[in-house]
Amino acid sequence: MAINIVLFEPEIPPNTGNIARTCAATGSRLHLIKPLGFSIDDKHLKRAGLDYWDLLDLHVYENIYELFNIYKDAKFFFATTKAKKFYTDMKYEDECFIVFGKETAGLPKEILMNNMDTSIKIPMVENERARSLNLANSVNIILYEALRQTGFVNLV
Repeated sequence: MAINIVLFEPEIPPNTGNIARTCAATGSRLHLIKPLGFSIDDKHLKRAGLDYWDLLDLHVYENIYELFNIYKDAKFFFATTKAKKFYTDMKYEDECFIVFGKETAGLPKEILMNNMDTSIKIPMVENERARSLNLANSVNIILYEALRQTGFVNLV
């Protein structure tokens, strides 16, 4: 039983470190799509994840299509501020993938246009200056909803 978190071209080491820590603490898998804006050996990344790195099930891909080809039959959800549906509108299942875009640009339009039916957003106030939430916070919000829906299996 695991939820898969995908970070598309993450740029900020502390965000990825915090997400890695959450994945390790929840038994979720972390998938990173290159190019990365840092080295996964980066000291800031390691510090954010503290001593959880040995608990992390980490996978790294050259591009998003490599991930899609490996997991052809998997259920994918795409987090974006451009979605029409809230993250709570979806039915998450064991082994599903939740894909998050890079901090400065989100997910590519091509991916979103081909997956609008499984694109999700976190509700926020309508304000041009409040464009999005922090990536690590967004992952936590949506991941814990997916874990709640799947029964918090193996969590105490």
